[in-house]
Amino acid sequence: MNADGPPPRLLVVDDHPIWRDGIAERLTAAGLPVVGTAGDGAQALRVAKATRPHVVLLDLHLPDLAGAEVTRRLLAADPSVRVLVLSASGERQDVLDAVTAGATGYLTKSASLDEVVAAVRAAAVGQAVFTPGLAGLVLGEYRRLVAAPEKATPRLTNRETEVLRLVAKGLTYREIAERLVLSHRTVQNHVQNTLTKLQLHNKAQLVRYALEQGLD
Repeated sequence: MNADGPPPRLLVVDDHPIWRDGIAERLTAAGLPVVGTAGDGAQALRVAKATRPHVVLLDLHLPDLAGAEVTRRLLAADPSVRVLVLSASGERQDVLDAVTAGATGYLTKSASLDEVVAAVRAAAVGQAVFTPGLAGLVLGEYRRLVAAPEKATPRLTNRETEVLRLVAKGLTYREIAERLVLSHRTVQNHVQNTLTKLQLHNKAQLVRYALEQGLD
């Protein structure tokens, strides 16, 4: 959406009617056309489909769906929509969940009307907008993730992989020992080493891992 074009169409989602209607009225008076309102996640998805807003002003804590889930579903239905969270919560996890789900910005309800109007206009053209202090939190988290070393994939020996494949096929340790011409204890040792490397705790988890890796 072009910043010089018509004002963005707005959908307001909040489960508190007085707050929802009040902010919708004030945003309309400020020149932002509110094309719909919703009181829960399911209604938000229906109204968004019918009204095609440019920006959804979304509260996180709704009675039926979490705000992050609503964000994911809105974007799945229309990738061009921008989701701007307006929440009473400034908790780290709430912010990160919203951003991870695809929210363009995150404001707390302590923001002024002018700040909300400016944020809606910025979000409509794809700019990330955050209440002061939250931008640093998000940036810091992403820097931490980028700097974190990638978790190494456990490397099994050829024999451990061979034993794992037979475990997945349902053979007992004694049957595996006979097939591979090993002692029963050696098979047990291979299985224990594999459990340790994969950080698993029992044979059932080992079988599930083998199936997920296509080793059956």
